[in-house]
Amino acid sequence: MTAAYSTMTRRADFVAANGGLRVARPGFVLLARANDGQGQRAGITVTKKIGNAVVRNRMKRRFRALLRELLPEHGLADTDHVLIGREGGVERDFALLRDELVVALGRAQAGKGDPPRNHRGRKGKPRK
Repeated sequence: MTAAYSTMTRRADFVAANGGLRVARPGFVLLARANDGQGQRAGITVTKKIGNAVVRNRMKRRFRALLRELLPEHGLADTDHVLIGREGGVERDFALLRDELVVALGRAQAGKGDPPRNHRGRKGKPRK
């Protein structure tokens, strides 16, 4: 059985996805960005802030299971999807995470992203 999506591995793809639509949920942040006909692609990022390697790998396994289940049906065509793990996401109930991802993908499909983050904590201060 072939995967319905391919996996993103290059940092440049993740950086590019960061410029796309952003949908924040309590357990994760979904980034979605059109990829010029490269098909459905998915990537997962969990930083060291979340926990040690055991915790991060557990979260990534849960995200992979969610993507395998939901992306073929709910994902956007020719789009890069990036899941960024958030604090507390590893303890969240799996069914709750599934529901949140369905809602997040629906919002992304409707083009309803959250407002962009302030870059590196600058709260509207002009650059010098």
